[in-house]
Amino acid sequence: MAEAKGTVHFNRFLDVSEEPGKLLQPIEGYQSLELVSLEEAIEPIIKFCPDVRRRAYIAKGNCDPPKDGLTQDESASIFLYTMEWAPRDQCLYVVLNSILRSKNRNRLITPWLLFMKLLLTALFNLRSCGMTVWRGVRLDLRKEYVVGKTYTWWGFSSCTESLHVLESESFLGQEEKRTMFSIECFNGKKIRSHSSLEEEDEILLLPGSQFIVK
Repeated sequence: MAEAKGTVHFNRFLDVSEEPGKLLQPIEGYQSLELVSLEEAIEPIIKFCPDVRRRAYIAKGNCDPPKDGLTQDESASIFLYTMEWAPRDQCLYVVLNSILRSKNRNRLITPWLLFMKLLLTALFNLRSCGMTVWRGVRLDLRKEYVVGKTYTWWGFSSCTESLHVLESESFLGQEEKRTMFSIECFNGKKIRSHSSLEEEDEILLLPGSQFIVK
């Protein structure tokens, strides 16, 4: 753990501290929904993310042709999830993860179910991988993660294959106070080929992933 001065860009790789630290009700309802196009899936969430229609157009244009056997809509749902825009509180991944981490998530998630169906279908269609991945936060969380205890992360958890990426100045840097998680995952999803930022080497862990601290 090191301390110094400096600022970095906040992003989805560094939001571990937003996890509620308690058990929540499972999300239900999306499993039985029909799979729809990206354009249809985002219609119910435009009021929460006003710029999402334009971002979805960009995402879909960047996923033609799609890779890894996904459909264009499936690939574009991942691409859209990885996009970041201002204002931050209207950015898709920020709003979605805040709902997934909320104690009222089953009441708030309804408009998001079509998009959740498309995104999770895309991720389930990618091969799962087991490897060491990295995630972090610009805080000292050692007291909140007790050795031997099991913890659940309720949002989508963005990790990177590369420790170098996490230690770059755009992420944690090497001189700020920070907590870095080295995670042995068994069902991570490599989304680099479908990400808006391929250089991040992103591995996405699904909502509800559990971890034992060692």
